[in-house]
Amino acid sequence: MRKRSTYQMKMEQQEVVHAHRVRPLVPKNPAQKNYIDCIYRYSQVFVTGPAGTGKTYIAASLAADMYNKHQIHKIILTRPNIPAGKSLGFFAGTIEDKIAPWVYPLTEVLTERLGKAKYEIAHKRGDIEIVPFEVMRGRSFNNAFVILDEGQNLTPHEMKMFLTRIGEESKVVINGDVSQHDLKQQQKSGLTIAIDLMHKHSIPAAHCNFTHDDVVRSGICAAWTRAFG
Repeated sequence: MRKRSTYQMKMEQQEVVHAHRVRPLVPKNPAQKNYIDCIYRYSQVFVTGPAGTGKTYIAASLAADMYNKHQIHKIILTRPNIPAGKSLGFFAGTIEDKIAPWVYPLTEVLTERLGKAKYEIAHKRGDIEIVPFEVMRGRSFNNAFVILDEGQNLTPHEMKMFLTRIGEESKVVINGDVSQHDLKQQQKSGLTIAIDLMHKHSIPAAHCNFTHDDVVRSGICAAWTRAFG
């Protein structure tokens, strides 16, 4: 069998990337429609509410779609280093390897929307980047879609540091459930404080809040979120 040239392999790879098609993102309720509209209208969106409402799925889907349309150049994924269970040290590998399991809900959606080939190419060349909070200071994100997951676990100081990393032509979605943070007792959540400051100082950002009535994952998920309050 004749060996394929580098050019042929690149062309085949591009065919795989461009062959991937996904359905348009359609909101399942008015709260999701408002959330999608806010992401398009504002450069920064805070989104709060219980699990199963689509907070993570919608943010990652829109990030992938905007990347596909060349509306942004990079996708940045991050989250606080406070786990609900095992610590980061439990996992082997680099800092990015350690945080990867916790941003999997985001990378799973990105892979679904972009296709496995395009996701792997984008990640390899740094267009999709997982940034642990240990190395956040000193960074600046321009022309990027930045998703901060589990934002309720940021302290006020960490939230300020994160918000001041954002540069020009970027979209930022800060996702969290303020009812279940893992901070030390008596410690205030930076997410709650940032939302309060946004309203107090009329900062041009948006806050979308989902309720138990907006859960779309499943009927049983909705029942449990209501049961736990």
